[in-house]
Amino acid sequence: MAERAWDFVIVGGGSAGCALANRLSADPGNRVLVLEAGRMDWRWDVVIHMPAALSMGIGNRFYDWQYESEPEPEMGGRRVYHARGKVLGGSSSINGMIFQRGNPMDYDRWSATPGCGAWDWAHCVPYFRRMETCLAGEDEWRGGDGPLKLERGPATSPLFRAFFEAVQQAGHPMTTDVNGYRQEGFNAFDRNVYRGRRLSAARAYLHPVLRRPNLEVVTHAHATRLVMEGNRAVGVEYVRRRGNRSGSPRVARAAEVLLCGGAINSPQLLQLSGIGPAGVLEDAGVAPAVEVPGVGENLQDHLEVYVQYACKQPVSMVPHLAHWRKPWIGLQWLFRGGPGATNHFEAGGFLRSNDDVPWPNLMFHFLPIAIRYDGSVPAAGHGYQFHIGPMFSNSRGWVRIASDDPFAKPKMLFNYLSTPEDQQEWTEAIAIARDIMGQPAFDEFNGGEISPGPDVEGDEAVLDWVRKDAETALHPSCTARMGTDDLGVLDPASLRVHGTDGLRVVDASSMPSITNGNIYAPVMMLAEKSADLILGNTPLPPSEAAQYRHGVSEPDW
Repeated sequence: MAERAWDFVIVGGGSAGCALANRLSADPGNRVLVLEAGRMDWRWDVVIHMPAALSMGIGNRFYDWQYESEPEPEMGGRRVYHARGKVLGGSSSINGMIFQRGNPMDYDRWSATPGCGAWDWAHCVPYFRRMETCLAGEDEWRGGDGPLKLERGPATSPLFRAFFEAVQQAGHPMTTDVNGYRQEGFNAFDRNVYRGRRLSAARAYLHPVLRRPNLEVVTHAHATRLVMEGNRAVGVEYVRRRGNRSGSPRVARAAEVLLCGGAINSPQLLQLSGIGPAGVLEDAGVAPAVEVPGVGENLQDHLEVYVQYACKQPVSMVPHLAHWRKPWIGLQWLFRGGPGATNHFEAGGFLRSNDDVPWPNLMFHFLPIAIRYDGSVPAAGHGYQFHIGPMFSNSRGWVRIASDDPFAKPKMLFNYLSTPEDQQEWTEAIAIARDIMGQPAFDEFNGGEISPGPDVEGDEAVLDWVRKDAETALHPSCTARMGTDDLGVLDPASLRVHGTDGLRVVDASSMPSITNGNIYAPVMMLAEKSADLILGNTPLPPSEAAQYRHGVSEPDW
């Protein structure tokens, strides 16, 4: 095995890995290697870079790990498909490009986890600001000179205008910015789109610094195990792999190994290396190195459904799906415009499902087209829809290896809909969505409910439909969480794996609990703050910006 020494080896060139590579290699004295199992995100690759092509990468083996859950007990035993980015930029190269920080109280919940006091909202805001350029305007909540340039969806079509009017007719608030003072309410969304192209973590953080002589990125590099000397990680074994063809094992030796593979791949690699629950390792035939019971446990996610309506007027985006239009759409996109430049998720909002919850627990994405993640559309043609789902499921699942084969996919179970609270929130969510869609503002467009359909009435019928139709929002997280309690995997002050040296995890698996919204923005913030912790920098001082709390604060609209 050929060996070369590095200061930092980053396993995974996804969202967090790209941010860390940028920040750690800024010091020319730090030698940084990034190992990415997927392909390069070539500039000419329309599947990645055209926002409207987002459905083309999902399910495609060239871009997607193509995971699926074990049979879900409360969803009729069906397996739920999980797309994960297998390309430089990770899931930020195939996701919906929605940028949502979550609610301030999400991070106060983080800080209540044993040992995580420095991860409250006030200590996280400075890192959110550092990483972004909010093109709608900088203020005490939003940043103005970070790598992530954030456009705000125009949301100007007749269907978006009807949507904004409808939510107010239903008695719900607007907000000036779901990522600012007040999350609760509706408005246009920030998105990782800049000048008509997807701005992935790779394009924002990694490509601008690839010429640094102390930074190297290796694609098609599948990590197979950590190289351990006692309880210390001293490197990573990997193979260059294209399709089913693999090269000889190689070893990248490092002073520090940083796992950034995400909530599925990071616990998988830890377990393959003998770090995890003793029973899981024994069943898989892996010799234990360090027992850490929480590795792979505490799996969390957001489940969502599509509430779809037919549209009586030809104002939706569906004509742009016609094959004969694609050359013209592509030509427009090359000049930074046209329907290819939209990610569709231009507006939405957050609501409380009832008055007993202290902060919004439902997320709504409105689309001026009726379409699923795989690109399929209803036979009805013109339509519009909500993506909707509860944000704070108290169901918990797991990720576990089934063998010592590093190329075998791990098993995972989410236990969706397994608690009474989950089920209640789902019935409330569908009722609220239908109420909004039924407001007078939609009268001129409303051609009838397609999904779930008018025959689905009553709590039990709604739940049965959710069990059959719901899909993941693609937010797996929390499987190697920070905390000093029995199931904590990482030291919150350093992100080091408990019981080890030279080994940290920085990605969605590090989160103590899932946040309220899409998780890309929290993951990037976590990476930014972790870079300071890894480098020994003094953390940024906490923010004094006010935060909205229902029943206490004044609204901003």
